[in-house]
Amino acid sequence: MKVHRFLYISQIYLLVLLAGCSVNKFIPQGEYLLDEIKIESDNKDVKPSNLLPYIRQTTNAKWFSLVKIPMYIYSASGKDSTKWINRLWRRLGDAPVIYDAELAKETKYEIGKAVQNMGYMGADVMVIENFHKNRVKLTYQIKTGVPYVIGAMNYEIDDKGINDLFRDDSLQIKLNSGMRFDVNRLDQERLRITQELQNRGYYFFNKDYITFSADTISGRKEIDLTMKIAPFQRQGDMYPSAHRQYTIRKVNYLLDSDFSSLSLQEFNKMQHQQRNGLNFYYEGKPFLRPGVLDNSNYLSANQLYREDDVQKTYSSLGRLNIVRYSNIRFRDVLQNDSAYLDAYIALSKNKNKSLSFEIEGTNSAGDLGAAASVTFNHRNLFKGSESFMLKARGAYEAITGLEGYANSNYTEYGVESSLSFPEFMFPFLSSNFKRKIKATSEVSIKYNWQIRPEFERTLAAAAWSYRWTRRGKATHRFDLLDINYIYMPYISSAFVDYLNRMDELNPWLRHSYEDLFIVRMGYTYTYNSSGAASLKTARRNSYSIRLNIEESGNLLYGISKLVHARKSKGRTYQLANINFAQYVKLDFDFAKNFMIDERNSLVFHSGIGVAVPYGNSKSLPFEKLYFSGGANSVRGWKVRTLGPGGYRGDSNSIGYVNRTGDIKLDLNLEYRTFLFWKLNGALFIDAGNIWNLRSQGVFSDGVFRFNRFYKQLAMSYGLGIRFDLDFLILRFDGGMKAINPMASGRDRYPIASPNFKRDFAFHFAVGYPF
Repeated sequence: MKVHRFLYISQIYLLVLLAGCSVNKFIPQGEYLLDEIKIESDNKDVKPSNLLPYIRQTTNAKWFSLVKIPMYIYSASGKDSTKWINRLWRRLGDAPVIYDAELAKETKYEIGKAVQNMGYMGADVMVIENFHKNRVKLTYQIKTGVPYVIGAMNYEIDDKGINDLFRDDSLQIKLNSGMRFDVNRLDQERLRITQELQNRGYYFFNKDYITFSADTISGRKEIDLTMKIAPFQRQGDMYPSAHRQYTIRKVNYLLDSDFSSLSLQEFNKMQHQQRNGLNFYYEGKPFLRPGVLDNSNYLSANQLYREDDVQKTYSSLGRLNIVRYSNIRFRDVLQNDSAYLDAYIALSKNKNKSLSFEIEGTNSAGDLGAAASVTFNHRNLFKGSESFMLKARGAYEAITGLEGYANSNYTEYGVESSLSFPEFMFPFLSSNFKRKIKATSEVSIKYNWQIRPEFERTLAAAAWSYRWTRRGKATHRFDLLDINYIYMPYISSAFVDYLNRMDELNPWLRHSYEDLFIVRMGYTYTYNSSGAASLKTARRNSYSIRLNIEESGNLLYGISKLVHARKSKGRTYQLANINFAQYVKLDFDFAKNFMIDERNSLVFHSGIGVAVPYGNSKSLPFEKLYFSGGANSVRGWKVRTLGPGGYRGDSNSIGYVNRTGDIKLDLNLEYRTFLFWKLNGALFIDAGNIWNLRSQGVFSDGVFRFNRFYKQLAMSYGLGIRFDLDFLILRFDGGMKAINPMASGRDRYPIASPNFKRDFAFHFAVGYPF
C-alpha cells in the first residue's frame, strides 16, 4: 500500500516538473515569467489586502492558491496554433504572464497614490525584483511614515439656505480636528451631504458643487481644511444663482406608455382618472387598479422633493410582478419665486400569463428517478398584481435493496396552487404600517400522493404566510397558519410486521406512520451582509445568518383543555379522531465567506437544530425529524446513513427511517477555487451528527449528552466539482470518511487506513451546499 502511494505521488511530481519545463518555451529570450507578487507594509493600518486592486499586472491563477494548473494546461500545447488540440489546451488554460516593468512602475505609482490619499503624504513605495533564471518575484514595500491629521475646519458657503442648514447643526459635517486626513473620507462626506440636501428639496444638487481645499502647515503634520459649496449654475447660464428647493406639484402615472415618445397633444388625449392627488393616464383600460399604485407610491404633491422617496417608489413598484420596468422623470417649473417639479412615472406591462414545463432527475440515497412538472402562472389575476400559480407534478423512482416486495417502484403525484398579494393582507392594520412593511401575503394549498411498495401516503396542506425584505439584506417570513393532514390509506402487512419488530428498537417509530394533523406557526429570518442571493455571488468578505423557529399544536391543545375534551386510549387529545402533533423547533445557520482573491475563497458554515416534542406528541412527525449525511451535510456518508450519535447497529437491520434525531449539528469548511471555463473546484472538511433527546429502545448511544457528544462527531473530507452555468449550478462531491463514531477500534479512524469501497460516498446536487 505504501509503495503504491509513493509511486502515485512520484507520478504527480513528475507531471508537474515536466509541465514546468514546458512553460519555458512560451517565455521569450531575455524576458521573465511573473512568478509571484507580494505587498508588504510597515503600518498595520495600511493593509496589503486593501491595495490588491491597484496591481496592474497579476500572476497566473492558482488552483486552491497553490498550483498554477491553468498555466500548465496552456503550456501543454505546442507552438503550432493551427492544430485543434493546441487551440483546445490554450482555450482551457491560462497563458504565462510575461513580466512588464512599465506595469510594475504604474503599480508602484498607484499604490503610492492610494497610501498618500489615506493621509500618509510622505509614504514611499519600493519595487524589489528578485530574478531567478527566467522567473521574477516582485515585492512592493511600503513605508508610510507619519500621517497628516486635520487641523482647523473652515467653511465657505455663500448660499444662505444651505448655510442655515449647517448653522443649525442639522447638516453638521462629520470631519473633526485631529482626525487622520483621508481623501476617501472626504469623498464619502461629499456624498453624504449631497444625499442630505437631495432629501431636503435640492433636486439639482450634486456632489460636484462641494469641494475641499487643503492647506498644509509648515513644519507640522497638520492640514487645514476648507469646505466650499459653489452656487448653482446650469450649462449655458451666464451667471450663477442660489440653489433652489423644489416642491412636488403633480404626480402622474402613465400606464404602459413611454413619456419620452408622447407629444404633449397625445398626452392630453389619453384617458385619465385621479385618486388621492395622483393622476393616472392610460389608453383603453388600466392594467393595474389605481389603489395598488397609490399604495406603492411615496411621492406626494405639495411636499419637498426627497430622493429617498424616489428610490422607495422604485423599490415598491419593483415588487409588482405585472410591472416589467418603471421609469420616473421630473419636469421643473418656476412660478414667481417658487420652484416645482411634476413627476411622470411610466410603467411597462409584463406578460400576464405563462406556461412552463420542467423535467428533472432525482437521486435519493442512491435510488435514481425522474420527475416532470407543468406550471401555469398568472401575474395579474385581479388587476392588482396578484400572482396565481398552479402546478402539477409527477415523479418516479426505482427503489433498490427492498426485499420481499413484488413491486419496487416509487411514484408520486402532486398538485399545488398559490395566490400572493403585493401587500400585508390583514385586518385592523393601518395603511402607513402596510406601506412601511412592504410585505407580500400568500395563501397556498397542496395535495400530494406517495405510492411506495410498503405504504401509501397522502398529504393535504393549506397555509397563509407573509414575506418582506428590509434594506435588501434581511428577509423575514412569517407563517401565520400552516395546516397539514397526513393520511395513510394503505400499509402492507410486511411493513406492519417491520413496525412490530421495531417496537423493541424504537418504540416511537410507529407514530411516524399514523394519520396526523400538524397545525403549525413559524418565523424565518435570513440576513446576507453582501445583499447577494448567496455567498457564491458575493465578491467580498461577507456572512449570512438564517434563524427559523416554529411551533405546532399549542392552539389545538389549548382548545382541547378549554372545552375539557377527553383523551383517546393512546392518552392523547384528538381532532376528528385523529392525533395532532405538538412540538417546538429551532434552527440556526451561520456562514462566513472569506475572499482570498477574485478566484479563491474560503467558506465556513455551522448549523444547529433542536426539536422538542411534548404534550400531545411522543415523537416528532417524520418530516420534522433531522437526518445526517448527504450532499448538504457530512459528505462522507450517504443521506440518512449517519447517526444517531454513536449507535453502532447495522444499517440494514434498523433501516434508514431510524437514522433520525431531535438534534442536529453540522460544521463545514470549504475552499472554493475557479478552475477554467465553467468549472469550479472545492476542497472540503465536514463534521456533524444527529442525536435524540431521550432514549428510544436500543438507541441509548444516540441520546445527546454534553459530556460525550463531541466524541460522537463524524468527520469527512473530499473534493468537489461545480459546473456554473449562470442560471444553474450542477455539483458533484466525493467524500471520504475520516472519523466514524459508529465504528470501534481501527475502523473508527478510516483516515488512517482508508478503504475506498467502504468509506467513499458520491453526491450529485443542484446549487451550493451553503
